[in-house]
Order: sequence, then C-alpha cells, then structure tokens
Amino acid sequence: MSAAAPRPRLRSDVRATAMLAAPLVLGHLATGLIGFVDSVIAGRHGTSTLAAVAVGTALFWLPMMLPMGTLMALPAAVSRLHGSDRPADIGPLFRQGLWLALALGLAMFCLISFAPRVLGPMGIDPDILPGATAFLHGIRWGVPALTLYLCMRYLSDGLHWTLPTMVLGFGGLLVLVPAGIVLAFGKLGFPEMGAGGLGIASSLMLWCQALAFLLYLLTSRRFADLSLFERFEAPDWQRIRPLLATGLPIGVMVTMESGLFVATALLIGRIGETPVAAHQVAINVASLAFMIPFGIAEATTVRVGHALGRGSRSAIRRAALAGLTLLLLTQSVSALLLLAGNQVLAGLYTRDAAVAALAAGLLVYAAAFQIPDGIQAVAAGALRGLGDTRVPMLLTALAYWGIGFGVGSGLGLGLGWGPTGMWIGLIAGLSAAAVLLTTRLARSIARA
Repeated sequence: MSAAAPRPRLRSDVRATAMLAAPLVLGHLATGLIGFVDSVIAGRHGTSTLAAVAVGTALFWLPMMLPMGTLMALPAAVSRLHGSDRPADIGPLFRQGLWLALALGLAMFCLISFAPRVLGPMGIDPDILPGATAFLHGIRWGVPALTLYLCMRYLSDGLHWTLPTMVLGFGGLLVLVPAGIVLAFGKLGFPEMGAGGLGIASSLMLWCQALAFLLYLLTSRRFADLSLFERFEAPDWQRIRPLLATGLPIGVMVTMESGLFVATALLIGRIGETPVAAHQVAINVASLAFMIPFGIAEATTVRVGHALGRGSRSAIRRAALAGLTLLLLTQSVSALLLLAGNQVLAGLYTRDAAVAALAAGLLVYAAAFQIPDGIQAVAAGALRGLGDTRVPMLLTALAYWGIGFGVGSGLGLGLGWGPTGMWIGLIAGLSAAAVLLTTRLARSIARA
C-alpha cells in the first residue's frame, strides 16, 4: 500500500491544480482571443491591415510585459499571506499594489505613445507604418485600465478564486467584437478606421473589464472581510519595495521571452507584407495554445506560494510536480492539434492563399515547441511561488537571447531561411529555458 500511495496523492494534486487552473486557462484564452479577434477582423479588412496589426500588436505587448510580469508578484504574496493565516495584511498589500499598477500603467502609456517613432528606423515596410501607428495610438488609452485590472485579478487569483478571470475575460470579447467591426469597417455612421479602429475598440474593452472588476470587488461578499477599500493609504515605499524586488525580475523575464517573439516579428516585418502577415497568424494561434500552460503556471504559483506559507516542503514539491504533470498532458494534445489542423487554422484568419500556406507551415514549428514552452512556463511559475526570481531572470536571458535569438537571426537572415529559420530559433530558445528552469526549480525546492 505504501508504494502505491504516491499515485493517488499525485492524482489528487493534479486535480486540485486543474480545478484552480481551469478558469485561469479560460480567462487567458479570452485574453488571447483579443489578438484573434483583432487579427481576423484585420485579415478580412485586408492584408495590409493584418500586417499593420501584427506590427502594432508586437510593439504594444513588448513594453506591456514588464508591468504585467512585475505585478505577478502579487498573487504569490497574497497566497503566502493566505496560507499563513494573515488575512488582515492582504488589504494593505492590495492597496499598495494598486498604486504600483497605476504608476506602471501611466509610464507604459507614455512609452507606447512614442513607440511608433522606432518603426521607421527598424526598417519596417513603409506600407505598414501608417496602420501600425494608428493601432498603437488607439490602444494606448487602455493601458492604465489593463494594469489596474491585472492588480485586481491577481488579488482574486492569489485567494484561489479564479472564476472572475474567466467571466470578465469572455465578457470583454462581447465589447471587442462589435466595437472592432464597427470602427474598423466604418459601420453605424462611424468612419472606416481599419487598424486604428481596432486599437480604439481594444482600449474600450480594457476599460470595461477594469470597471467591472472594481464593481465586483466592491459588492462581493467573498472579499468583504478583507476591507479592501475601507481606507486608502498614500503610497508606502516600504510595502511597494518588496513587490518590486520580487516582481521586477519576473517582469524582465517575461519581457525577454515576449521580446524574443516580438523581435522575430519585427525582423520578419523587414521582409514584406506576406511573411509578416503569415507570422502574425501563426504566432496568434501559438499564443492561444500558450494560454493553457500560462494558466497552469499561475495556478502552480498560487499552490506553491500557499504551501510555502504553511511551511510544508512536501506540499511545495507536490504542487510543482502536479503542475508539470498536468502541463505534459495538455501540451501533448495541443501539439497534436496544431500538427493535424494547421491548414484549417491558418484558413480561419485570411483569404490570401500565400499567407495561409506560409502560416500553415509555421504552425508545424509551433507544434514542436508546445511542450518545452509549457515546461519553462510552469517551472517559472513554481519559482515565482517560492520567491525565486532573480536567478531565473538571468537563465532566461541566456536561453531566449543568447541561444534563441542567435539561432533564429542566424538562420532566418544570415542563411536566408526567412520565417522558418526564425521559428527554429524560437524552438531552440524555449527548449534551453525549459532545461535551465527545471534544473533551478529542483535546487530551489531542495533548499525550501
């Protein structure tokens, strides 16, 4: 009986992680569908619009990864307080998190306002520049809403209540779809704005999500005992500094990973409209698939953080193992679906036969990095739960940029392999990150 005992326990831990991760996965899927909706509407509007949205999306999400990653320190901190039975400390921590989110949102608004100025020097095709600029000018107004929404969402996730992430994620699409169609194509008396209209529609959706989450926190009985808005202290550097100390390396790490994908998109943008449009289609499908390991990683962060708060090394180990086990199951399915349905998926985005054919080929490479990409994400999530963020930041810098970007740019541009060579670089970088982060996780658990 003792030899068989670990298996039922592992199944129980996997089930617990899956229950916590499922709403997160669906919520992240809804977030990923923002890019899907923008891309599909843009693709129906025209190849040049799709290419403009591809470049604009890349330049929007690259700087946004820094505040998003930085705020990921919040669910781990909340979960540790919850695990150590210190609910009175959660409200003050959350309020300081709101100050941090607001500051990060305003800083990113200013940065994205200037982002279009770098498109020309980067060598982006001149036909893409006007649409990409209009998209960025539209979506930048939603940046403060996004950072505040993330702070509220991470509070709820840290308390093991992930349903709002799912509900509000899909609720936002009910705003984005009609608004995007109306503003992009010029319906109901509005002028036809193309990529710029999609940027404005995305911004409107982000504000609706943030205000809806605020209303939920103000009225829900689930959060009443935490006195989240009973008072509002001024910014307190003594409370904000620990969040930054843990969160900023996470932000840098997430930015470096996203930067690898963004740099790939921008380099492909130098080739022309068809390759960059095909890359946008393939990367959007791959991003949707990544929402599964992203949700599992966040659930693993919360479970590991809760176990650390309880002071149980065995629970930490089980939570990390459960996350990785669940990840292997889900990403094996994702890889098979991408291999079997690559042509169908590409055809959903565009009517341009050349774009669809190239995108279908790239999706084969996306299938190849499903498992390593998922492993590195979940390992990083477990390390966040342990508060181990600085060394993983350095490890991912080596993997993404020393290996991934080096291989991708060398094959794609140096040898003339184009998008195919650059996607091989993505596989190399993500595989290296998976090996390095799982090794670090094993050592961190041993020291916990």
